[in-house]
Amino acid sequence: MDQQLSASTLTFTNSFNQQDSEVLTADAIAFLSDLAEKFSAKRESLLKERQVKQQQIDSGVLPDFISESDSIKNSDWKIQNIPEDLRDRRVEITGPVERKMVINALNANVKVFMADFEDSLSPSWDKLIDGQINLRDAIRGDISYTNENGKVYQLKSNPAVLIARVRGLHLDEKHVLLEGKPIPGGLFDFALYFFHNYAALLAKGSGPYFYIPKLESWQEAKWWSDVFSAAEDTVGLPRGTIKATVLIETLPAVFQMDEILYHMRHHIVGLNCGRWDYIFSYIKTLKEHSDRVLPDRQVVTMTQPFLSAYSRLLIKTCHRRGAFAMGGMSAFIPSKDAEENKAILAKVKADKELEARNGHDGSWVAHPGLADTVMDVFNHVLGERKNQLDVSRESDEEISAQQLLQPCEGERTEAGMRANIRVAVQYIEAWISGNGCVPIYGLMEDAATAEISRTSIWQWIRHGKSLSNGEKVTKALFEEMLDEELQVIQQELGDQKFQHGRFREAADLMRRITTQDELIEFLTVPGYQLIQ
Repeated sequence: MDQQLSASTLTFTNSFNQQDSEVLTADAIAFLSDLAEKFSAKRESLLKERQVKQQQIDSGVLPDFISESDSIKNSDWKIQNIPEDLRDRRVEITGPVERKMVINALNANVKVFMADFEDSLSPSWDKLIDGQINLRDAIRGDISYTNENGKVYQLKSNPAVLIARVRGLHLDEKHVLLEGKPIPGGLFDFALYFFHNYAALLAKGSGPYFYIPKLESWQEAKWWSDVFSAAEDTVGLPRGTIKATVLIETLPAVFQMDEILYHMRHHIVGLNCGRWDYIFSYIKTLKEHSDRVLPDRQVVTMTQPFLSAYSRLLIKTCHRRGAFAMGGMSAFIPSKDAEENKAILAKVKADKELEARNGHDGSWVAHPGLADTVMDVFNHVLGERKNQLDVSRESDEEISAQQLLQPCEGERTEAGMRANIRVAVQYIEAWISGNGCVPIYGLMEDAATAEISRTSIWQWIRHGKSLSNGEKVTKALFEEMLDEELQVIQQELGDQKFQHGRFREAADLMRRITTQDELIEFLTVPGYQLIQ
């Protein structure tokens, strides 16, 4: 260590067991404490700035590109560099940091595994610590898992490249306090993963790589870049050793992609179309604008003009700067029924062909069973190339703020509203029970789907919208449907599973966050109070 770390100023609300002590060593705590002291206050002010901007949008000012950074947009510059093992990212798989999933994901026919401490993980203390241990073991090549039937899972040779996704800026780590306040959850995830693994990663020709979620401004991107620089300085690494891919999954961020790339240029390697969260953010950001209410979420696909514009602008912006433009998630789960599976793979293929044709450098899957299909699509388009950085889209017409904000056509149906309720309640129940990555009706769901489902209904109530059958969406109608759909869930799952679960608690949370007059920004914030 190049710099001397001071003693920790952190308070832990749990006493440590043996697993905790493996991760939270004295040196690791000192490293985390140093970062928390340097960066927690600034994070608070960035979150306050979000509120100020949201109030402006609520009062009628639509999001737009920022003219004060025209000099950044109009000058020629490139990001620092992309490490060799990140140059080919044509298929990435995502999933939580649970031991069996880590092994299966790293063994899949993919280039990258995004190990998720965020939307597909329910962040109980034990799961966060387990996740750190699982990734540490995977990096050192000594991870294995034996299930209850005695089946052994082990890492193959030449596994996928590992990238860790940390929690968003808005999420706390309630078990670790600095001056009585919870520290940023993302800082906890980053510090422990980086501290324990940077040397082993670099020794094997890789590096400490991260996905950063839910940024809303270049100032937030710069905060992360400053965190990375401080971490590099502390352990004596050259500037730009840490590399990050930033998810553009909030509406405010799409207007600042050049600025985000510029202010993270030493550490960034690309941007990603986080499409599900982006739809959620579109609803959340424009919640008070009655002319921009979305229809059933099933019709809000990447072929809708506002989402197509977002994807094309991301590709053009990234490639101009030498950065990757990663495509979005395919959440389908393969089916055991041959005909049904054929239809699923055809949908996945069509979606990924659109992304590859547009110029994306790679794309995401949620299940290893989709990897071959997506790999074939990108192999066909890429040929001998590792990526599509040569696809500039420079001849595209300028994409306007109006296009990015354009509402989409489509019906609001009773069936769509009921489906939203069933999916959201089942996801929330799983999340508060400790599972953040859940198969529901043939899709691998994470928090984003539940967020879209409940904010859609909140907005329909807010603006007195009607369903296609003429019925007005009210709090009373929602509560009536919620009670009915809870019975449907009970019938589908069976009494035993329903009674042993936390479905009534989940329904109560769903009721609270959907009927409150003020929109609760993230269901994971009140949900976090219901997990240990």
